[in-house]
Order: sequence, then structure tokens, then C-alpha cells
Amino acid sequence: MSVTNDVSSQSTIQSLFDSKVKDAKSTQGNLADTAKAASGNQSLGKDAFLQLLVTQLKNQNPLSPQDNGAFVAQLAQFSSLEGINTLNDSVNTITGNYKSSQALQASSLVGRSVIIETNKAMVDTSKSFTGSVAVGSSVGNVTVKVTDKDGKLVKTIELGAQSAGKADFIWDGKNEAGEPLDSGSYTFAASTKNDAGESVALKTSLPATVTSVTLSQTGGEMLLNLSGGMGSIKLSQIQTIGT
Repeated sequence: MSVTNDVSSQSTIQSLFDSKVKDAKSTQGNLADTAKAASGNQSLGKDAFLQLLVTQLKNQNPLSPQDNGAFVAQLAQFSSLEGINTLNDSVNTITGNYKSSQALQASSLVGRSVIIETNKAMVDTSKSFTGSVAVGSSVGNVTVKVTDKDGKLVKTIELGAQSAGKADFIWDGKNEAGEPLDSGSYTFAASTKNDAGESVALKTSLPATVTSVTLSQTGGEMLLNLSGGMGSIKLSQIQTIGT
């Protein structure tokens, strides 16, 4: 009698165990089906994540329930996912506003005169041309040599002794003989001499006219296209914006 009861009890336990194993396998299948239905061929979003989490809670294996720590970790992942999505939306909004701001800046700069660090400029010789030389320290004499598009020296401007800072110069558009020259592209080479009598080149800042603006499609800095084939410069390279 005792033997019969033991066998019957073992059979009942085995049946219960087999049933729970079957339920566990069914749970795995449900989770897989839910994941497939929720995400499809797309990346796992917050809605799909919640569906998976709820399905997992409903179909826990009674013999091996999910650890509380694992659920906390999953909730933390969901919170991080939600934060990243919100951050992406904010960045996209900022990017859109930045592009709009660039477009407004572009429309206001076309046709304006700007001062940039360069040694070449388009010169209208019917008017006086003004530039400046960057002087690092006090020097005995600063010279600006003007050459035309063919490299021919047409004018030498003596600025004399200069202290550290910016030394302005004016060219009337005439050569050494006082004859007016044609308008066009000219190069301005500024220099001084050091204590050893050696020539030292100095940087010049000259005016240029903005003809058009190229907006970056990747969020980079806009480019200003200059008149007379003077090329393009970045907005940050502008020293002064004129009329």
C-alpha cells in the first residue's frame, strides 16, 4: 500500500514538472512571437519594449521566476531609451533652428563688404582702397608692395615706423608715376626688417564683397563666396562686416 502511494505521488510530481516545463517553453515562444510582432524589421522602440516587458511579466516560469533585479535593470534600460529619444528630438529641433538662422545670416551678407585676412583683393581704382597690416611688435618701417594680376610691381607704399597693433594704409589706385590703373585683382605684400636687416613678411587684412553664400547640408559652417574669383571663406574668418 505504501509502495503504491509513493509511486502515485512520484507520478503526480512528474506530471506537474512536465506541465511547468511545457509552460516555460510556451512562454519562450510567446516572448519570441511578441518580439517579432512588435519590432518586425525595424529597431526595437519604446512601445515594443513595453509589450515585451508586459508579456514577460504575464508568462513567467513559476519554477524559475524573473529576479527583481533583472526587472529593475530592464526598467532602467527603458528609461535610458526614452531619454535618448527625447534627446534626439531636441537635437533635431536645434539643428533645424540653426539652419534657419544660417539662412537669415546668408540673406543679410550677400552684397556686403567684409574685411578678411588675405593678401589679394578686387580693387576699384576709381576710388581709394583701404587695407591694414598686422604688426606684432614695434618696428622701424613697414612697406606694402602692390602688384597686378601679372605679378608686376605697380606701387610701393611706405608706412614708416609702427607700434604693435594694426597699421592702416590707403592706395589711390595709381602707379608710381601717378597714372591711374585699371580695376581688377591686385596683391598686397607687407613686410618689415628685423634687427639683422632681414625682411619679415606681415599679414594684411583687405576688403572683399560677398556675392553668394553656400549653406552646409551637414550642419557645418557656411561659406561666403567672394567677388572676382577670390574664392570662398568661412563665416568665422570675417574680421569686420561693412556696408
